[in-house]
Amino acid sequence: MNGKHDVWELLKEYQIPVLPIVKASSLEEVIEVSNSMGYPVVMKISSPDISHKSDVGGIILDINSEEEVKNAYHNMMDTVNQKVPDARIDGVMLQKMAEPGIEVIIGVKLDPQFGHVIMFGLGGIFVEIYRDVSFRVTPINSEMARDMILEIKSSPILMGARGRPAADINAIINVIIKLSEMLEKNPDIVELDINPLIVYEKNAVAVDARMLKNEKN
Repeated sequence: MNGKHDVWELLKEYQIPVLPIVKASSLEEVIEVSNSMGYPVVMKISSPDISHKSDVGGIILDINSEEEVKNAYHNMMDTVNQKVPDARIDGVMLQKMAEPGIEVIIGVKLDPQFGHVIMFGLGGIFVEIYRDVSFRVTPINSEMARDMILEIKSSPILMGARGRPAADINAIINVIIKLSEMLEKNPDIVELDINPLIVYEKNAVAVDARMLKNEKN
């Protein structure tokens, strides 16, 4: 399994916009980085053995001061050590809190019959409860990506329903196309999730991502 830096560097290599993230290995470094970034910040556990960080208390949002940083760091280490005592912990990752926008999910799975399949959907209950998602087999062009986005039932939210500003559909299309290009060049990727990609009126940015590669290749 690849760590955060690997998937983050790969996304940047393919011009997929990401929210800057900085690794810190000690509490002193965490405080220094947080003060340098400016508050509020997000803290995420960094471990090669933990893929779903939120399931083990490995993500803390909206940290607003140095004192909150200290408390968050100690609470996170205690919780993660209790839930996954054998996991290797090499520090935490820090990001600025992203501005609110529409959260979408773009996922990848390597299907043994069809090859890489990309999934698209809105975040939260739309994917967890309603399973309102669309799929395409790679390679994917801009027309296919647009169809993926518009065919989910909740697409009117992206188009600006109930007076909301419309989301930047072209920014989502660009991410899907770049992801498709990445998969052609990296056939050893078994799973990859950008979750969430936050979409604004103009542009979109990946806030979190995870990747699983076939280590035999």
